[in-house]
Order: sequence, then C-alpha cells, then structure tokens
Amino acid sequence: MTPSPYTEDSLVQQTTADYLEQQLGWESIYAHNREDFGPDSFLGRRDDREVVLTRTLRAKLVELNPELPDTAYDDGLRQVVTTTTTQTLLATNREKYTLFRDGVLVTFQNEKGERLKHRLRLFDFDEPLNNHFLCVRELWIRGDLYRRRPDIVVFVNGLPLLFMEFKNIGKDIRSGYEKNFKDYTDTIPHIFHHNALLIFGNGHKAKLGSITSRWEHFHEWKRLAEREPGVVPEEQFYGSLGELYRF
Repeated sequence: MTPSPYTEDSLVQQTTADYLEQQLGWESIYAHNREDFGPDSFLGRRDDREVVLTRTLRAKLVELNPELPDTAYDDGLRQVVTTTTTQTLLATNREKYTLFRDGVLVTFQNEKGERLKHRLRLFDFDEPLNNHFLCVRELWIRGDLYRRRPDIVVFVNGLPLLFMEFKNIGKDIRSGYEKNFKDYTDTIPHIFHHNALLIFGNGHKAKLGSITSRWEHFHEWKRLAEREPGVVPEEQFYGSLGELYRF
C-alpha cells in the first residue's frame, strides 16, 4: 500500500514553516537527522540538551550592546542560560521573562579599572527587523531520561520563545495539549524555561496560550484588528504572528 503524501508534516507542519519563511521572512530549517554539534555546527549547539542557541544569542548581545568588554557579554549569556534545579518551571520562566523585558544587568571593569554596571538588551524592541527569527522543525531535545522531537520551535535571537505542536487536518488539537505538551513538560521541561507562547493547530484551527494555561484558557487568535469580528482563518493567524513577534 502506497503511503499517503498527506501527512501531518506535509499538510500542517511544513506549510506553517513555509509560510513563516516565505511570507514573514523568518529563517526556516529542518533539523531532524541533519544536526551535528559543536561551535561551528548546524545550529551551534554543544549537544542535544541545549535549548538556547548560544552562538546566535551572543552575537546579538554584541550587536545590540556594542563596545563592551567580552566579560560583559559572557556574563549576560550565562545569566540567560543558567537555571536552578530547585526552581519550578514557572519560577524559572518568570525569571527569564524579567530578563527579556528589562535586560540583563552585568558588572565589568572598564579600561581604567573602574567597576561599571550595564543592562544588556536581548531584543531590539524599537526596530523589530533587527532581531533574528528562526523556525526549526523536528529539533531533537534530550532530557534526563528521554529525547523528544517537537514539531516547531521558533527562536528569536537564539531564545526558544514560541512552541508549536500540530495534528493532522481533522484531528482534535486538544490531544496535542493533553498528550504531547504534558509529555514534554515531564521529559524535556527545559525547552519551556524561556517560552513566551504555545500554539496547537491542525491546519484548520489553532489555539494559543501560555505554559500555565489550562486547555479551557487557550483561545483562538480572535482578530487582526480590534474592530474585526470573529475567528480569523489560520493563514491569517500565522500572518498575525509577524505582528505579535514584532513586540
């Protein structure tokens, strides 16, 4: 029997990635079985446990906060990446959100030996196009015991802010929340340390929420403009992500 070409990947996941790339101008790559590791590798990850693309993030720290010593960038990167094992997922996520919003406070010595403090910007909120948007499909992530491969993770300046899980057309997207998402929070919880938004979709419907949302609190993207009524088609929904992630 010839396998159907109309799979979850071809109908929903790839279509979404293509839209983000072709319509919004985001970079898009397929990582499954293509990734190597090391500083000069495909994504610059040291191994499959890493969830922050540190090569990209450090380059953006330098670009957005020029003319500081390397120690300042190293300290900023460390604060963004480091987590405490005793903290809950929610506490860690809130802590990282504060860094995103307010910047990372670093201390360094200038050429005169004076000790200075400076807040490093992680994003350019004034000029959104100065940020780097990367859509990664099928990225292997290793937890303490298991590896998992989410459908799409979107990185902004190397930070995994957007998590997408898909079902085939006609399938109930709630199962993506009840089965996949809950499994991910058990097996690879660190992928959500820096998360800002979760999306579950099937090519026809899509709902969004946060890592703390119960399913009944996930909602459709209602409108592109405040005065527009009703639920927008999913294509427009993904188009609206371009506006959302222009901060």
